[in-house]
This record gives sequence, C-alpha cells and structure tokens, in this order.
Amino acid sequence: MNKTELVAKMAERAELTKTEAARALKSFEETVTEAMKNGDKISIVGFGSFETSSRAARTGRNPQTGKEIQIPAATVPKFKAGKTLKDSVN
Repeated sequence: MNKTELVAKMAERAELTKTEAARALKSFEETVTEAMKNGDKISIVGFGSFETSSRAARTGRNPQTGKEIQIPAATVPKFKAGKTLKDSVN
C-alpha cells in the first residue's frame, strides 16, 4: 500500500474527504518527525512506539573495491510494534 492508497483508506474509514485525510496524515508525519528530532519518544498504546537510536562511528568496506571506509556516527529512527499490532498481524 502506498501513500495515496493509505490516504484513500483513511478517508473511507473515518468518513473524511481525501484532502482532509491527507492533511491529517501529513500532520501526523510532521509531528512525529519533529518530536524525534528533539529526541522525544512517541508511544501509541497497542500500536507501537517511535524513538531514535544512536549509531556509533565505525569502519566499513566498500563492496565494489574492498577498500576500508569510515562510516560516521548517526542518529536513526526506530519503530517498535506494540502487542496489539503484533497480535493482529499473526
């Protein structure tokens, strides 16, 4: 399912127009992104949690040449599914 299909399904289920559903989804994305930029954790009980994780700098290899390269430290987003979501998928 892509974003357009998701917006259409959200609009149908919530009895909204597609424009309203798209605006709601965009607002959700922006809010989660902003919170994660600030280092906050977002928990939606039963669905899951969004948080960031720090990845240390490390040495890697270029797969084409085999030459060692330095991979810089990074902060990466992480999602952990909640129990209700896990149970409904299985």
